[in-house]
Amino acid sequence: MNAPSTTEADLFVEELHPSLSDPGLETMNFLNEVAHRFPKAVPFAAGRPCEEFFDLDALPRYLTTFQRYLATEKGADERQVRRTLLQYGRTKGIIHELLARTLRLDEGIEVDPESIVVTAGCQEAMFLALRALCASEQDVVLAVSPSYVGLTGAARLLDREVWPVRETAHGVDLDHLVAQVAAIRAVGKRPRAFYLVPDFANPSGMSLDLDSRKALLDLAGQHDFLLLEDNPYGVFQAEDGPRVPTLKALDTDRRVVYLGSLAKTCFPGARVGYAVADQLVSSRHGGTGLLADELSKIKSMLTVNTSPLAQAMAGGKLLEHGCSLVRANQAEIAVYRRNMRLLLDGLRRRFPAGQPHGVSWNTPSGGFFVVVTVPFVADDAMLEHSARRHEVLWTPMSHFYDGGGGANQLRLSISVVTPEQVETGLDRLLALVEEQAHRAGAGN
Repeated sequence: MNAPSTTEADLFVEELHPSLSDPGLETMNFLNEVAHRFPKAVPFAAGRPCEEFFDLDALPRYLTTFQRYLATEKGADERQVRRTLLQYGRTKGIIHELLARTLRLDEGIEVDPESIVVTAGCQEAMFLALRALCASEQDVVLAVSPSYVGLTGAARLLDREVWPVRETAHGVDLDHLVAQVAAIRAVGKRPRAFYLVPDFANPSGMSLDLDSRKALLDLAGQHDFLLLEDNPYGVFQAEDGPRVPTLKALDTDRRVVYLGSLAKTCFPGARVGYAVADQLVSSRHGGTGLLADELSKIKSMLTVNTSPLAQAMAGGKLLEHGCSLVRANQAEIAVYRRNMRLLLDGLRRRFPAGQPHGVSWNTPSGGFFVVVTVPFVADDAMLEHSARRHEVLWTPMSHFYDGGGGANQLRLSISVVTPEQVETGLDRLLALVEEQAHRAGAGN
């Protein structure tokens, strides 16, 4: 086969969708590529869950457990069980009732199972919600900045604007949110929804306290916008004790579309997420239904249905733990707590307070991520140097700011590192900081 000509092209990128030229769409590919090229580097960049407890041998058992559930609880005969698992499935999913149990047990969220749409990962849930809610180019999405790139990327693919809302050390800047809502309306557009991760956010580790959650729900009602609550990390609290209720658990006016994922709490390879969309949708021609039903119409044209086999194995794991993800993740919770403690203690030892190193960090109350501020530009070129010269990976925070920000910050993840790697990685990060300080001093 002849190689493609270097002077001719079948297509021009300028003729493709404009979002494909957006640097934000390259973020995940770039980070994966760097990790692949430097496999010996300490993986502080990886946001995937701990693999220590992955068990291939458990998958057939989960499948059998779910088959038993279909037969005993749902009254399905052998032919119906085969059809449920091997045929094209129900668009809204087959584990919606189990997810409703999980939400009730773990989060105190009471929802009709029919308001749940099981999706191909939470990424599809975001896409469905944005596609359904944003009817025209006048509809604007707001998002906490820094924000998860999957949300901003999905909005770009749908030609929808994302307006940033500042994050503070204590959560969302609610005054800035109100100002942004007013600014959107001032230009003749509609603030349709505000996306955030209230518990241990990616990338910042930020969490909202109870008063802020209640205030945010009040603002959503006063200013007539919805909240897109993404909660992949909520069960991974760093300390024992009561958890702050989710926005959805506090939601009495159906202002929250809840986006969930089993990637971090079961196994990401299944690609199972979901949306809780219990908002009532009425027609001017009569009739009322659920927003979930509207999302399922879009899903039927996008992915048809979420793999029933993947759902069955995830459902089997839920059933084996009484439909509680908190119970199912006790070992993982312990690992993340240990690693978070080791990371924060290690930072304090290497960069003691009062020393002129110019390094600081936040202290999340759970989740995977810590943000470190450093006295140099932590961009892609510096990440490449860090991986090559010092064999430590991290994520530039600039990737999570839409329109600029985070130039001197990096994100460290504790999810896939061992205690030994935490210590080694922090030693290497210290060496990078000292090297850059020396270079800066030599240049003065």
